[in-house]
Amino acid sequence: MKEKALEPEGDDELRAEYPADLIRSGVRGKYASQRAKSDDATFDLAEALAVLERTPAALDALLRDLPTAWTDADEGPDTWSPHAVVGHLIHGERTDWIGRARIILEEGGSRAFEPFDRFAQFAGPRRPLSELLDTFAALRADNLETVRGWDLVENDLAKRGRHPELGPCTLAELLATWTAHDLNHLVQISRVMAKRYTTAVGPWRAYLGVLK
Repeated sequence: MKEKALEPEGDDELRAEYPADLIRSGVRGKYASQRAKSDDATFDLAEALAVLERTPAALDALLRDLPTAWTDADEGPDTWSPHAVVGHLIHGERTDWIGRARIILEEGGSRAFEPFDRFAQFAGPRRPLSELLDTFAALRADNLETVRGWDLVENDLAKRGRHPELGPCTLAELLATWTAHDLNHLVQISRVMAKRYTTAVGPWRAYLGVLK
Protein backbone atom coordinates (compact mmCIF):
# COMPACT_ATOMS: atom_id res chain seq x y z
CA MET A 1 0.00 0.00 0.00
CA LYS A 2 1.14 3.52 -0.70
CA GLU A 3 0.21 6.78 0.92
CA LYS A 4 -0.45 9.78 -1.23
CA ALA A 5 1.68 12.87 -0.90
CA LEU A 6 0.97 14.33 2.50
CA GLU A 7 1.35 18.03 1.78
CA PRO A 8 -0.53 20.36 -0.60
CA GLU A 9 1.41 22.25 -3.21
CA GLY A 10 2.70 25.64 -2.15
CA ASP A 11 0.70 27.49 -4.79
CA ASP A 12 -2.47 25.80 -3.58
CA GLU A 13 -1.77 27.02 -0.06
CA LEU A 14 -1.16 30.51 -1.41
CA ARG A 15 -4.41 30.56 -3.37
CA ALA A 16 -6.27 29.34 -0.30
CA GLU A 17 -4.89 32.08 1.91
CA TYR A 18 -4.84 35.10 -0.41
CA PRO A 19 -7.26 36.35 -3.08
CA ALA A 20 -6.00 36.28 -6.65
CA ASP A 21 -5.64 40.08 -6.92
CA LEU A 22 -3.29 40.14 -3.91
CA ILE A 23 -1.22 37.33 -5.37
CA ARG A 24 -0.88 39.27 -8.63
CA SER A 25 0.08 42.44 -6.73
CA GLY A 26 3.12 40.87 -5.12
CA VAL A 27 2.12 39.00 -1.99
CA ARG A 28 3.64 35.86 -3.54
CA GLY A 29 7.17 37.18 -3.01
CA LYS A 30 6.48 38.20 0.57
CA TYR A 31 4.82 34.87 1.30
CA ALA A 32 7.71 32.91 -0.20
CA SER A 33 10.17 34.92 1.87
CA GLN A 34 8.24 34.18 5.06
CA ARG A 35 8.15 30.48 4.17
CA ALA A 36 11.89 30.42 3.57
CA LYS A 37 12.56 31.97 6.98
CA SER A 38 10.31 29.58 8.89
CA ASP A 39 10.80 26.28 7.09
CA ASP A 40 14.03 25.21 8.77
CA ALA A 41 15.12 25.19 12.40
CA THR A 42 17.83 23.64 14.54
CA PHE A 43 16.53 20.69 16.54
CA ASP A 44 15.52 21.54 20.09
CA LEU A 45 14.57 18.61 22.31
CA ALA A 46 12.25 20.57 24.59
CA GLU A 47 10.39 22.00 21.60
CA ALA A 48 10.05 18.55 20.06
CA LEU A 49 8.71 17.02 23.27
CA ALA A 50 6.17 19.84 23.53
CA VAL A 51 4.69 18.72 20.20
CA LEU A 52 4.98 14.99 20.84
CA GLU A 53 3.13 15.19 24.14
CA ARG A 54 0.22 17.05 22.51
CA THR A 55 -0.43 14.70 19.60
CA PRO A 56 -2.59 12.19 21.51
CA ALA A 57 -4.88 14.94 22.81
CA ALA A 58 -5.08 16.52 19.36
CA LEU A 59 -6.13 13.23 17.80
CA ASP A 60 -8.55 12.52 20.61
CA ALA A 61 -10.22 15.92 20.26
CA LEU A 62 -10.55 15.54 16.51
CA LEU A 63 -11.56 11.88 16.17
CA ARG A 64 -13.18 10.45 19.28
CA ASP A 65 -16.90 9.67 18.91
CA LEU A 66 -17.03 10.96 15.34
CA PRO A 67 -19.29 9.10 12.92
CA THR A 68 -17.38 6.38 11.07
CA ALA A 69 -18.12 8.21 7.83
CA TRP A 70 -15.33 10.56 8.96
CA THR A 71 -12.94 8.13 10.61
CA ASP A 72 -13.13 5.41 7.94
CA ALA A 73 -12.88 7.84 5.02
CA ASP A 74 -9.90 7.50 2.72
CA GLU A 75 -8.69 8.85 -0.62
CA GLY A 76 -9.24 5.73 -2.68
CA PRO A 77 -7.49 2.38 -3.09
CA ASP A 78 -4.22 1.92 -1.19
CA THR A 79 -4.71 5.03 0.95
CA TRP A 80 -5.24 5.35 4.69
CA SER A 81 -8.21 6.37 6.78
CA PRO A 82 -7.85 8.28 10.07
CA HIS A 83 -8.54 4.96 11.83
CA ALA A 84 -5.62 3.34 9.98
CA VAL A 85 -3.32 6.27 10.73
CA VAL A 86 -3.89 5.94 14.48
CA GLY A 87 -3.05 2.24 14.21
CA HIS A 88 0.14 3.14 12.35
CA LEU A 89 1.12 5.61 15.06
CA ILE A 90 0.61 2.93 17.72
CA HIS A 91 2.92 0.54 15.89
CA GLY A 92 5.55 3.27 15.74
CA GLU A 93 5.33 3.81 19.47
CA ARG A 94 5.83 0.11 20.07
CA THR A 95 8.55 -0.75 17.59
CA ASP A 96 10.19 2.32 16.09
CA TRP A 97 11.22 5.49 17.88
CA ILE A 98 12.29 4.33 21.33
CA GLY A 99 13.79 1.07 20.13
CA ARG A 100 15.91 2.87 17.56
CA ALA A 101 16.92 5.54 20.05
CA ARG A 102 18.14 2.82 22.41
CA ILE A 103 20.21 1.26 19.65
CA ILE A 104 21.87 4.61 18.97
CA LEU A 105 22.60 5.24 22.64
CA GLU A 106 23.81 1.71 23.42
CA GLU A 107 25.32 0.41 20.19
CA GLY A 108 25.80 3.36 17.88
CA GLY A 109 26.12 2.61 14.18
CA SER A 110 27.49 -0.89 14.65
CA ARG A 111 23.98 -2.31 14.35
CA ALA A 112 21.41 -1.23 11.81
CA PHE A 113 17.84 -0.57 12.93
CA GLU A 114 15.26 -3.26 12.33
CA PRO A 115 13.10 -2.41 9.29
CA PHE A 116 9.80 -0.79 10.26
CA ASP A 117 6.56 -2.35 9.00
CA ARG A 118 4.52 0.64 7.81
CA PHE A 119 1.46 -1.53 7.26
CA ALA A 120 1.33 -3.53 10.50
CA GLN A 121 -1.87 -1.73 11.50
CA PHE A 122 -3.76 -3.76 8.90
CA ALA A 123 -2.83 -7.10 10.49
CA GLY A 124 -5.09 -8.73 13.05
CA PRO A 125 -8.66 -7.93 14.01
CA ARG A 126 -9.95 -4.41 13.71
CA ARG A 127 -10.11 -2.53 17.03
CA PRO A 128 -12.50 0.30 17.93
CA LEU A 129 -11.06 3.75 17.36
CA SER A 130 -11.69 4.74 20.97
CA GLU A 131 -9.50 1.85 22.09
CA LEU A 132 -6.77 2.84 19.62
CA LEU A 133 -6.79 6.42 20.89
CA ASP A 134 -6.45 5.24 24.48
CA THR A 135 -3.63 2.87 23.56
CA PHE A 136 -1.76 5.52 21.63
CA ALA A 137 -2.03 8.03 24.49
CA ALA A 138 -0.72 5.51 27.03
CA LEU A 139 2.18 4.37 24.85
CA ARG A 140 3.18 7.93 24.00
CA ALA A 141 3.16 8.97 27.66
CA ASP A 142 5.38 6.02 28.57
CA ASN A 143 7.77 6.74 25.71
CA LEU A 144 8.13 10.41 26.56
CA GLU A 145 8.80 9.48 30.18
CA THR A 146 11.58 7.22 28.89
CA VAL A 147 13.10 10.00 26.79
CA ARG A 148 13.01 12.47 29.66
CA GLY A 149 14.58 9.86 31.94
CA TRP A 150 17.60 9.66 29.65
CA ASP A 151 18.55 13.28 30.47
CA LEU A 152 19.92 13.71 26.97
CA VAL A 153 22.67 16.24 26.35
CA GLU A 154 24.18 17.55 23.12
CA ASN A 155 26.72 14.74 22.93
CA ASP A 156 23.92 12.18 23.16
CA LEU A 157 21.91 13.88 20.43
CA ALA A 158 24.96 13.81 18.16
CA LYS A 159 25.40 10.04 18.53
CA ARG A 160 24.93 8.15 15.31
CA GLY A 161 22.91 5.13 14.30
CA ARG A 162 22.31 3.36 11.01
CA HIS A 163 19.01 3.18 9.16
CA PRO A 164 18.68 0.01 7.05
CA GLU A 165 17.85 2.02 3.92
CA LEU A 166 18.88 5.63 4.56
CA GLY A 167 22.24 4.97 6.19
CA PRO A 168 23.85 7.03 8.97
CA CYS A 169 21.67 9.26 11.13
CA THR A 170 21.91 11.00 14.49
CA LEU A 171 19.69 10.69 17.53
CA ALA A 172 18.65 14.31 17.02
CA GLU A 173 17.54 13.46 13.47
CA LEU A 174 15.56 10.47 14.72
CA LEU A 175 13.75 12.54 17.34
CA ALA A 176 13.12 15.35 14.86
CA THR A 177 11.64 12.79 12.47
CA TRP A 178 9.39 11.43 15.23
CA THR A 179 8.04 14.95 15.71
CA ALA A 180 7.61 15.72 12.01
CA HIS A 181 6.03 12.28 11.52
CA ASP A 182 3.27 13.22 13.97
CA LEU A 183 2.62 16.49 12.16
CA ASN A 184 2.75 14.71 8.81
CA HIS A 185 -0.05 12.38 9.82
CA LEU A 186 -2.12 15.16 11.40
CA VAL A 187 -1.98 16.87 8.00
CA GLN A 188 -2.95 13.61 6.31
CA ILE A 189 -5.93 13.03 8.59
CA SER A 190 -7.18 16.58 8.08
CA ARG A 191 -6.81 16.27 4.32
CA VAL A 192 -8.61 12.93 4.12
CA MET A 193 -11.50 14.25 6.18
CA ALA A 194 -11.74 17.52 4.26
CA LYS A 195 -11.88 15.70 0.94
CA ARG A 196 -15.21 14.15 1.91
CA TYR A 197 -16.66 17.59 1.18
CA THR A 198 -14.82 18.21 -2.09
CA THR A 199 -18.12 18.49 -3.94
CA ALA A 200 -20.22 19.78 -1.05
CA VAL A 201 -18.23 23.03 -0.74
CA GLY A 202 -19.24 24.05 -4.27
CA PRO A 203 -17.35 27.02 -5.73
CA TRP A 204 -15.30 27.55 -2.54
CA ARG A 205 -13.21 24.56 -3.60
CA ALA A 206 -11.07 27.06 -5.52
CA TYR A 207 -9.93 28.60 -2.23
CA LEU A 208 -9.32 25.36 -0.29
CA GLY A 209 -5.82 24.08 -0.86
CA VAL A 210 -6.54 20.98 1.22
CA LEU A 211 -8.93 19.80 -1.49
CA LYS A 212 -6.45 19.99 -4.34
